[in-house]
Amino acid sequence: MENDNPAQDPQTGDKSKNPTVENIQQLGQTTTPIGESNIYCLTIIGQVEGHLVLPPQNKTTKYEHLIPQLVAAEQSSKIEGILVILNTVGGDVEAGLAIAEMVSSLSKPTVALVLGGGHSIGVPIAVSADYSYIADTATMTIHPIRLNGMVIGVPQTFEYLEKMQERVIRFVTQHSKISEEHLKELMFKTGELTRDIGTTVIGPDAVRYGLIDAIGGVGEAIAELNRRIEEQKNTMSGGIVQ
Repeated sequence: MENDNPAQDPQTGDKSKNPTVENIQQLGQTTTPIGESNIYCLTIIGQVEGHLVLPPQNKTTKYEHLIPQLVAAEQSSKIEGILVILNTVGGDVEAGLAIAEMVSSLSKPTVALVLGGGHSIGVPIAVSADYSYIADTATMTIHPIRLNGMVIGVPQTFEYLEKMQERVIRFVTQHSKISEEHLKELMFKTGELTRDIGTTVIGPDAVRYGLIDAIGGVGEAIAELNRRIEEQKNTMSGGIVQ
């Protein structure tokens, strides 16, 4: 059955055919200058959703959506740098580590910016970029990992938790300037969090501890990313000349 009211091409006014995917992409690039940016913005907002689907009222970031986006950004010739913006309460540990490992292994320059909060498993994601910023009023909660649901009270369960904890600690210390001793001190501190052990670190303290590189916002993050993009271009062109 033919369509009696075919969609009109917004650019040419042609009603003879429906816009194809290629047409839509071209229109988006033509009418939306922001789509021509050489920087890909990856946002991690709400709770990082892992292997279990969270209730619909939860604002989540699904890691299985982010992974192909990062692969596409890595392969794209138009994307020259990745800006990671976080305002997350944390979430699934393995999903968060998967995102962090993806970001840290990208060949293109990366800069992370913590706005609002970069809590729990958001900490490894924040430090996974080449350079990191945190807003002056933003916070990061550092605490041990926890299990939800039924827990089998056997030694193997505690060994698994300990190994998982060591994975997080190793990643954070390898991608930031904080020492393992200081990170563990913040992680296992008692008396500060009402219903948990750990520490809430505010922006300037995160920089002072060596967890985050600098205080800043969107402008500073983009400027640093552009600087790193130009630096990488100069290095590559210099290598070709030699």
